[in-house]
Amino acid sequence: MADAKVIPFGPSDPGDRDRGRRRGDQAAPGSVPLSPVPDPDPQAAEPEPEPSLLERVLGEGWDRRTAEGLSFLRRRLTGDYEVDDLGYDQELTDQVLMSLLRPVYEKYFRVEARGVENIPAEGGALVVANHSGTLPLDGLMMQVAVHDHHPDERHLRLLAADLVFQLPVVNALARKAGHTLACADDAQRLLERGEVVGVMPEGFKGLGKPFSDRYRLQRFGRGGFVQTALRARVPIVPCSIVGAEEIYPMIGNSSTLARVLGFPYFPLTPTFPWLGPLGAVPLPTKWTIQFGEPLETVDYAPEAADDPVLMFNLTDQVRETIQHTLYKLLVRRRSLFF
Repeated sequence: MADAKVIPFGPSDPGDRDRGRRRGDQAAPGSVPLSPVPDPDPQAAEPEPEPSLLERVLGEGWDRRTAEGLSFLRRRLTGDYEVDDLGYDQELTDQVLMSLLRPVYEKYFRVEARGVENIPAEGGALVVANHSGTLPLDGLMMQVAVHDHHPDERHLRLLAADLVFQLPVVNALARKAGHTLACADDAQRLLERGEVVGVMPEGFKGLGKPFSDRYRLQRFGRGGFVQTALRARVPIVPCSIVGAEEIYPMIGNSSTLARVLGFPYFPLTPTFPWLGPLGAVPLPTKWTIQFGEPLETVDYAPEAADDPVLMFNLTDQVRETIQHTLYKLLVRRRSLFF
């Protein structure tokens, strides 16, 4: 039997293999060429690690905030913090009191602050504002507006009535927040130090006026704030607040209860005291706080503070500026709550 000839399946000659390589090993018709596998990129971004359980619950940066909070508590417990001669605790105000007031400012009253930059970047200034709302929440909201929105992070030191410092808990909190007695000596001392001081000359006359007189400014006292600004040679910044008048619509005043409790007035509103503690919740009105152009006092002679005619004219000028701005803001307001 003759030997069978074996036919190889591939090129048996090395030359045939080389010719196949030179032809580029073309694929058969209808076949799909294989794509080359790319080399891994050493600079490719690695997938971000999954956040830990604490990060998901407490948010990013929880460890830093925890460390700052523990450090704050340590300083509180050891007494390693500063308080000025009037009782102002800036650290407590910045980290605690402002944090408690800020949600009320931003979420509840939705305050819109305008013209905060009219308060000087440095040096003393006297902010003069209207006063209303049955409870002095307008002063606190004005303090948050300056604290949070002034480009140079200035702090507002409010002048408060005697009654504030006669109440047990309120007295301590007011002192810690930088408030001081509404007297010329304390005001001038703060202004000469370069502080921003806030005053509401209407006092209880504005705070406890009936709802029918809303946005009508009461008398501005005897102009003592102008005299203080002239002596300290600091600018006067008028401030107009819209929205506070409606938080507790005061439809009546129980003078008998006011005398018994030692208050200047005892408000009667549509909800208080009829609904008990629930009636003490303010209405969530929309606020606007407008800081006007400053009135400079450096051009006046030092003895100008003793001129009663000049004091009367400047007081009336500031009052009319605030009143006129209130009217303009009311015309632009779309609604009490929006």
